[in-house]
Amino acid sequence: MNDFIIINDIDNVAVALRPFSKGEVIAGVTLLDDVPQAHKVALVDIKKDENIIKYGCPIGHATKDIKAGNHVHVQNTKTNLNDVFDYEYTPDFANVKTIAKDKTVDVYARKNGEFGIRNELWVVQLVGCVSGNAHAIVNNFKANYDTSDIDGVYTFNHPFGCSQMGGDHIMTRTYLQNMVKHPNAGGVLVLGLGCENNQMKAFMETLGDYDKERVRTLVCQEVEDEVAEGTKLLAELYEIMKNDVRTTHPVSVLRVGLKCGGSDGMSGITANPLLGKFSDYMALNGGTTVLGEVPEMFGAEHLLMARAKDEETFKKVVDLVNDFKIYFKNHNQVIYENPSPGNKNGGITTLEDKSLGCTQKSGSTMVMDVIKMGERIKTNGLNLTSTPGNDLVATTTLGAAGCQMVLFTTGRGTPFGGFIPTVKVATNTAMATKKSNWIDFNAGALVGEKSMDELLSDFIDLICDIASGKAQTKNEINNFREISIFKDGVVL
Repeated sequence: MNDFIIINDIDNVAVALRPFSKGEVIAGVTLLDDVPQAHKVALVDIKKDENIIKYGCPIGHATKDIKAGNHVHVQNTKTNLNDVFDYEYTPDFANVKTIAKDKTVDVYARKNGEFGIRNELWVVQLVGCVSGNAHAIVNNFKANYDTSDIDGVYTFNHPFGCSQMGGDHIMTRTYLQNMVKHPNAGGVLVLGLGCENNQMKAFMETLGDYDKERVRTLVCQEVEDEVAEGTKLLAELYEIMKNDVRTTHPVSVLRVGLKCGGSDGMSGITANPLLGKFSDYMALNGGTTVLGEVPEMFGAEHLLMARAKDEETFKKVVDLVNDFKIYFKNHNQVIYENPSPGNKNGGITTLEDKSLGCTQKSGSTMVMDVIKMGERIKTNGLNLTSTPGNDLVATTTLGAAGCQMVLFTTGRGTPFGGFIPTVKVATNTAMATKKSNWIDFNAGALVGEKSMDELLSDFIDLICDIASGKAQTKNEINNFREISIFKDGVVL
């Protein structure tokens, strides 16, 4: 087994796959420093201001002369990135193939033609003030009804729905409306307070097409006992949805979000490339994947733009990237204040380093569409969407777009889960073993244990089992389910 990797033939750094000590040798180069696992070492002398090359692309420049064998990291490397750019459409499409065969999944066919991978009963809160009431209703219902024939009864706290204006108010309403219509919910009780900005009447009037048989509403201030009334309404929904059954359909009915968090130097070597292969598999079989985290496209956006299916889509990608940079500037924030301390400890040095690894989750197929924050998926294949890197906001946004699950790679480990199943994919075996109560799949097996084709086959099997209800994600087992809604403006 190799204990280092040179990702691209033109790279001038290698990545350590285990901790190395000063004096050991990597690729014929004697180390002049200790090099932690997943960190970089110079393969040649690199002069001050010369580029550091990894993934075949610059990830920054040397801030001082670096000798072959030196540890390459924040002490001697700085980003090349700055400000908003103009871009030119230069298509570069790969001839993508997959050895993985098309599979089927057993899912819930909904009346509007969408498919759920869960049949859950939800209480969607219009305003944070009713969080306690929502939990009381759920707990009372579960205490009085056997719900073993559905996939669970849940509510999701959030602090908004009031004291918001303009775009933030509309964004909150849109996220919650998309949740009401999400195919993983077989029934939904919409719960309001009565005096909030996010009024029930306007919410329902702007909800659009929805299955009226599967949605109930309750305004707490309008009834004497909201727990009793809410329990009654959940019972009505339960009686309808308890008869829903899974039916077999092609894997193409899946819509899967792609996300990473707590990344390390192995993310771009193991877990993210695995998700990229899975994304290609989905696209080639008519399915859908969605990549967010726009700030973690910075420095690698040119690779995504070159894969835009046409010039119109290319312009959407440009707007996606530049609009997020303008958002940073409007708040007087440094665009490239990234990666995080945990990323750096894990071996990621600059935002280019992080982004070139992060965007590998998108695979190699064409970018078929770009959807704005709060919009729902319209096109099969690989989509991009506007989200920040923040784990909770990005995962919630992917779910609100219509993804039935999110695949989440992590090198440092993270326990959270979204309101949809959140599959944690470890970048390294040590962390996967240590935090087995968080991790669903170990992509660290790519280092010396399994080939990419073998691991991809195992991974597809797991995703199909999760989609078919044959397996639960760790966030579901732990009952870690959260939402976080993007905000831009003031809170009144």
